[in-house]
Amino acid sequence: MPPFRSVLYIPASKERALEKARTLNCDAIIFDLEDAVAPDEKAAARRLLGEVLRHWDYGPRARLVRINAFETPWGRADAAALAEVMAQGARVDGIVVPKVNQAADLDLVAAALPGAALWAMMETPMALLNAPQIAAHPCLAGLVMGTNDLAKDLGSRFRPDRLPLQAGLGLCLLAARAQGKVILDGVFNAFRDDDGLRGECQQGRDMGFDGKTLIHPLQIDITNAAFAPSADEVQVARRQIAAFDDAMANGRAVAVVDGKIVENLHIVTARATLTKAAQIAAMQRAGD
Repeated sequence: MPPFRSVLYIPASKERALEKARTLNCDAIIFDLEDAVAPDEKAAARRLLGEVLRHWDYGPRARLVRINAFETPWGRADAAALAEVMAQGARVDGIVVPKVNQAADLDLVAAALPGAALWAMMETPMALLNAPQIAAHPCLAGLVMGTNDLAKDLGSRFRPDRLPLQAGLGLCLLAARAQGKVILDGVFNAFRDDDGLRGECQQGRDMGFDGKTLIHPLQIDITNAAFAPSADEVQVARRQIAAFDDAMANGRAVAVVDGKIVENLHIVTARATLTKAAQIAAMQRAGD
């Protein structure tokens, strides 16, 4: 699984933005046919995206496409167009499904796009209450928090600590981790507020999110840094593994590093840290 630290929404109707995205240092792109495209531009955006997916190179970045909901006039046409593009050999790494309320909503998209990896937008109260069933769907690769729509439905106000959203974020994290699925934090709207973005990234990282969805290229570097293991974290992970291996070789089940007990559960985390660091390094090499 590649890293998903920074996942940038790109309007599928904007050719210039689609071109620029090929040079950006994000881990993944969500080509957006939904919120970022006006109703009278939907058909043209669908055609443009089809050409882009067939002919343009986005390097190691994961390619996700957010379609319109099947309840709208455009959702089924989006799915049909993507099915044709994928049948022609275009690389599409996942389909982001908006307004998912229950696992059955994913069945409809899975039937229209056989074999596609699905990502569920978690942006309604009903979705959060059904998070365990949604996360367990056999075609699901990941969950994407839609915090703007969720805040609207909850009637909550913005707070830097996101206290009104904590229950919902936690429910989705539990569901994703129970099923071994990727989970992405929602967007930060003030794209010129670096300190605010950094704080929200750190909060999401500490909660356990794999990465964050973004609305502007200016947000990529801060997000990548927040969701990547630091040099100190990599060094500590290596020391923990070495100390634990030495302890096991000498018949002990625990080690001590920096005055702290290190058991097998800490080694699982340490190895995951090194794996993520290696994945990031490999992606950077592939993008050079």
